[in-house]
This record gives sequence, structure tokens and C-alpha cells, in this order.
Amino acid sequence: MPILSKKRLWTTTVVAALALGFAGPASAADVNNAKNAGFESGLTNWTCSANSGTTVSSPVHGGSAALKATPAGQDNAKCVQTVAVKPSSTYTLSAWVQGGYAYLGATGTGTTDVSTWTPDTASWKQLTTTFTTGASTTSVTVYTHGWYGQAAYLADDVSVYGPDGGGGGDPAPTVPGAPGGLTVSGTSSSSVSLAWNAVSGATGYNVYRDGTKVTAVTGTSATVTGLAASTSYSFQVTATNSAGESGRSGTVTAKTSASSGGGGTLPKHAVTGYWQNFNNGATVQKLSAVQSQYDIIAVAFADATTTPGAVTFNLDSAGLGGYTVDQFKADIKAKQAAGKKVVVSVGGQNGTVSVSDPTSAANFANSVYALMQTYGFDGVDIDLENGLNATYMSQALRSLSAKAGSGLILTMAPQTIDMQSTSNAYFQTALNVKDILTVVNMQYYNSGSMLGCDGKVYSQGSVDFLTALACIQLEGGLSPSQVGLGLPASTSGAGSGYVSPSVVNNALDCLTKGTGCGSFKPSKTYPDLRGAMTWSTNWDAAAGNAWSNTVGPHVHGLP
Repeated sequence: MPILSKKRLWTTTVVAALALGFAGPASAADVNNAKNAGFESGLTNWTCSANSGTTVSSPVHGGSAALKATPAGQDNAKCVQTVAVKPSSTYTLSAWVQGGYAYLGATGTGTTDVSTWTPDTASWKQLTTTFTTGASTTSVTVYTHGWYGQAAYLADDVSVYGPDGGGGGDPAPTVPGAPGGLTVSGTSSSSVSLAWNAVSGATGYNVYRDGTKVTAVTGTSATVTGLAASTSYSFQVTATNSAGESGRSGTVTAKTSASSGGGGTLPKHAVTGYWQNFNNGATVQKLSAVQSQYDIIAVAFADATTTPGAVTFNLDSAGLGGYTVDQFKADIKAKQAAGKKVVVSVGGQNGTVSVSDPTSAANFANSVYALMQTYGFDGVDIDLENGLNATYMSQALRSLSAKAGSGLILTMAPQTIDMQSTSNAYFQTALNVKDILTVVNMQYYNSGSMLGCDGKVYSQGSVDFLTALACIQLEGGLSPSQVGLGLPASTSGAGSGYVSPSVVNNALDCLTKGTGCGSFKPSKTYPDLRGAMTWSTNWDAAAGNAWSNTVGPHVHGLP
């Protein structure tokens, strides 16, 4: 498996970010005291450090512009505005953010300065906090910033809402009207896609399924996932802004299709193992020798070709003791007859496959499907450690799914850095194909220290590293059944990050049952967590199958 170059996210005191939203009823005299709050006038009234800020016309939360600020080197892309306020008054500071780590706060309040932040978000997210000014305070400094080494952040519709400070701010919005033109634009066995007309003054939309709110979006379309096959649902949409929520739109109904996607039949809790199509000192195995505890076997690896995006597979017969293609194909069938899934893995530490345009996306889908037909693979594993393009990889995987059907097994094995933020391409890809995705087995090894979902830094090799980083995926949009823990089978299986199988089991228990945790304790449990993965079945065999004999039964015994 790929070796991640050591990368550390160092923590220092972090100041909060764009706070947003209303914290209670406002008086009739309350106004938004921020100037150019929606950045429609460029950076007027705002100052950004090291020329880190600019305005963009897309994506925006409301209006025609938003702030985009990019951290670089030792600069965290801090943008500030001095806002006039009244002494001894309470204000709600709010804003919408998207992209990389985003922080918002206020200083010079004369009492307690405030801040808030979010680690990342692929869609607009509202942050909010409140502050009270001191007896002689007539102005405060409101700021936003990102974080060192992270992606650019977007900010829009900043509000310092409270008594008029006399500086002249933006007027408060009015509640938008109900959306019109709601239609069903597509269905699958587990999802319904909707579209509607834009509403003037709206900054977001809420989607209701059978009377219950199920998602919030900023655009005029949404896909509701996690639905049952062959089932009818009703949908309505409302428009929102900081003034409130509109009435509901007219109702549309849709029925999901009968077939189900996302990987065919698998155990509720599954173990994935990578099988090495090469000899690197680990036990040389035929596929038939892979331990029975493994439910998904990822054959490592497919090879790139001279055709952009296309892959092929070359069995290393010489390196595997004369293992023939016919034997290999027969062993795949035997594993499948025993209820196992066998996928071909694309990438690895030395993988060079690039899917970066419509042509290479089509080549990828066609070539992987050809391998599935030739060898009998159940699907594909994406283990591209040298980066990927979320748009075209998503396109390729959807094309492959259309060819392979609902039984496609689709797995991924990103590095830790790839899943720190939903704005990262790997995470975006996983979310883009969520309705056909089987499991993401992130590699919790060959990694530097990383941030957990609580914003704290954790070092690899501990139960906290596993649980706090898994939490990012579990709370970032993936279903628990699509999250697995990837660890080396022995100290020889990776350069760093090995933990004993008992630590893996403790992490699984912490996430599914709330027991066995370290200092990090998730806010809730995830009983449907898919399971665990290891590199590799060969290194496991070399260590006497200690990993699979310990972790396998534990995974299969989870609730």
C-alpha cells in the first residue's frame, strides 16, 4: 500500500471563525452592523492579510459574490472588518462558510472575545456565536481566517446583528417566498433527485420527505439518499435566509426502483484484505490460500497502460511460484462461491493512473469493466495515492456502475490526509458516489499526526487516532456502513502506524458500542460501522494470521 510522506498539522491557539445565525428574538431596532456583508462590493470594508483574499461569483451563498481566502506558508488568510457597535449591548455574529478549515471571531469586545470554527465542509455551513460589548466599547474587529496548509475557505453573508452602532450596515432580509416548480429529476433504488425554481432573497433551501426535514442545500437541486427500494415518498421544499423559512412548496411524489446498488450482498460487518500480486518478502499466496475471515479481497494491483485512464491486469506468475491465469480465475470463482467478493485494486504507492477528463474517465470505466468480465472481479478498489480528480473519477465510477449493475463492489483506500476535509478530492469523490459506494477503508498508517473531528491533534498508533479520525467520515456524510478501519497486519506491512489487533478491536467497540475508547469518545455510537481492512493478507499469513484470527471474529461479532 502507498506510503504517505510524513505530514503534520501543528496546532497553536486557534481563533474562532465566522459565526452565524440568530441566537434569539431580535428587537425592532436591531440591524446587521457589518458593511458589505455579502461581498457584493468586492473587498470594500474588508482587509485580508498578505493579499490572501478575493471575491468570486461562484460558489456563493447569497447574492452575487462571496469571499475566497487562501492560506499560504505562515499566513492563515485572515480577513477583518471594524464594525461600529453600541456599548453594553449583545450581538449575534454569524456567517456562512464552505471549503477548507474556516474560523470566525470578534476581538476588542470589551468583555470576552469570542470565536468559532469548522474543520471543513463541502457545502455551505452556518456558524454562529454571540458577544456582549463593554461599557465603553464602540467598535469591534470581526475576522475570518483559514488554517495553515489547508485549502482555501469561502465566506459569505456575514452578520453582526444587534443594536444599531451608527456605522451604517446592511438591512435585514425578509422571509423569502415558497419555491415553485418542484419536480422529480431522477430516481434509483435508494435515492430521489429533485429540482425547483430559485427564490429571490433565499440563501438556502430545506427538503422535506414525508413531512420531515431530511437535508438542507444552497442550490436549486438535491438528491435524497438512503431510501428503501420499491417505495413511494412525498417531497416538499422551503426557502430560507437569516430572516426565517418560507412556507412549503407543492408536493411531488416519487417511487424508488426495485434494484439496489452499493455492492450486492455482503455481511453487515465485513473484513477487507489486500492480496499481493507480487513477492516483496511476505508470504507468497495463491488466492485460494487467503484466510476465510476476509469478506472482500482486493487484488493489488491493476497496471496503467499507455491509453490515458485505462488499466490492465498482469498476473505475476513467475513471482508467485508459477501461479497460472486459469488457476487465478478458478480461485476467484471458488471464493465467490464461498460468499466472498474479489475486486481489482487500482493505484497503490506507485500507481500512475490519471482520470482527468471525459475521455480518460470513459477509458477507465471501460477497461475496469473489461477486467471484471475477463477475470470475474466483483468490482474495483480505488487506492490512488498520487491524487485524483473528483469530477472525472466520479464520472468514471458512475459509468462503471451503469455497466456492472447493482452488484458492483466499490471500495476506496485513501490516506489520512485525503479524508481530513470534505473539500479534499478523495472525500468529495466518496460523497459524489455515495449511493453506489460499498466502503471506504482509510489507511490509518504511514501518516503523521492528524486532526480528529474534535479539532484536536492525534498521533498514529493509538485507539484515539482511529476513532477520532473515523469520526470525520462518519459525521462528514458517509453512512456508517461505508466506513472501515484500515491497518497493517504486522510491523512489516507498513513503515509506521502498526497497532496490535486488540487496539483495532477496541476502536471498533468504541465506535459501535461506546466501550474500549481512549481519551476521545464519540458523541454517539455507530452500530452499522462496516468493519476493518488490512494490508495485507500476505503479511498477515507471514505473522501466523494473528491479525485476521483476532480482528475477523471480532468484526463479524459486532452488533
